[in-house]
Amino acid sequence: MAPAAMRTAAQSLSGAKPVSYWLDDPAGPDALPALTGDEHTDLLVVGGGYSGLWTALIAKERDPERDVVLIEGHEVGWAASGRNGGFCAASLTHGLANGVERWPGEIAKLEELGERNLDAIEAAVARYGIDCEFERTGEIDVATEPHQLEELREWHEEIVKLGITGVDFLDRDALRAEVDSPTFLGGLWDRRGVAMLHPAKLAWGLKRACRELGVRIYEHTRGLDLVRSGEGMAVRTPYGRVFARRVALGTNIFPSLVKRVRPYTVPVYDYALMTEPLTPEQLESIGWKGRQGLGDSANQFHYFRLSADNRILWGGYDAIYPYGGRLSADLDQRPETFLKLAEQFFTCFPQLSGLNFSHAWGGAIDTCSRFTAFFGTAHQGRVAYAAGFTGLGVGSTRFGADVMLDLLSGEETERTRLEMVRSKPMPFPPEPFAWAGIEITKRSLARADSNGGHRNLWLRTMDKLGLGFDS
Repeated sequence: MAPAAMRTAAQSLSGAKPVSYWLDDPAGPDALPALTGDEHTDLLVVGGGYSGLWTALIAKERDPERDVVLIEGHEVGWAASGRNGGFCAASLTHGLANGVERWPGEIAKLEELGERNLDAIEAAVARYGIDCEFERTGEIDVATEPHQLEELREWHEEIVKLGITGVDFLDRDALRAEVDSPTFLGGLWDRRGVAMLHPAKLAWGLKRACRELGVRIYEHTRGLDLVRSGEGMAVRTPYGRVFARRVALGTNIFPSLVKRVRPYTVPVYDYALMTEPLTPEQLESIGWKGRQGLGDSANQFHYFRLSADNRILWGGYDAIYPYGGRLSADLDQRPETFLKLAEQFFTCFPQLSGLNFSHAWGGAIDTCSRFTAFFGTAHQGRVAYAAGFTGLGVGSTRFGADVMLDLLSGEETERTRLEMVRSKPMPFPPEPFAWAGIEITKRSLARADSNGGHRNLWLRTMDKLGLGFDS
């Protein structure tokens, strides 16, 4: 980085607040009391992010008489659900390409279920009056290198052969007519498969909707352990216990109460910046009238979008795995990553020179070796879990909630028949092998980005094994 560019990037960060822009809202709901004493319920949901909230809500929609309790270790939406980019995708497979590679025989059904799931989210937002700034504007995958452009062109041809509609190839001029950056060479615009939303407001709206349907929510109530109790289960909390006939675990990156599930996920720290609101002149200089979400096509990729008040969220690129899978609030701030992101932002949009960032934040998401969620049961079907959403959980956690409830019911459904639901990813190895493998993969991906997309022997081997590392 040139010294002048570094100074400009550093100056743009000088007033950035070290918190998620989405959560930095005084209109957020007050915290609910912690559980004290014992509770008894039909269904206990552990985790107050999207996964747990959708599970509790859908459980009551399916059976209004079912008694449901949800416990959250901190406050609803405080973790990944309140600090993501707000891209709500229809894809259940971390993108169509990943789905085609892993489950070619059922990709049509997975795409159909994904579309229905996104439609159901949109309908729920309307039905419960959730003001989460939902905009179904789609997403554009952007090529910034010649090899990426060729890959997108070839992939569009494959999409057409698969009979999938609503995805358009944009050449350089067509793309820059939508969003203008000198780095853009072309792109693929999925016009209906992705919505933009305010992630914290979605979580807060789901919290309200759950309570209106009769779900009892206890915040600052961490689930400490899970044991059999008669015909059901018991979860111990700091000040009490919950006895439940069935338990759904929506804890994702936090250690699962089913210990054998833990090796299947590792934490990845992801980081983002939010700019000040753009002036009308600044917005005009980059176009972006369609308000689509964007993501570049590099292995180390960026995702970026407009907020309702015309700020630009700019995140991604670095995906940091801490040795041993350590979770710590100390890792939520990483100045060297923020500086790198700021410099890359002004490379993408040099016409916005002088714009400042108002917020800079990070945090852990869960990833698994196949990049997309996995599911299962424990304790003879009394407990269900879903995890491994790998950054695309804003939409697919609702599908995961349906799967968990299907599994707990013991009934076969179109979801539980899926190979995706019945299979598991490969678990990560113990340390130091996990850290070494992830670091080799990250460095190989960076080299591929700078070498025309050429994947070395390590990456080709990982591809053949169906393994990888991604944010």
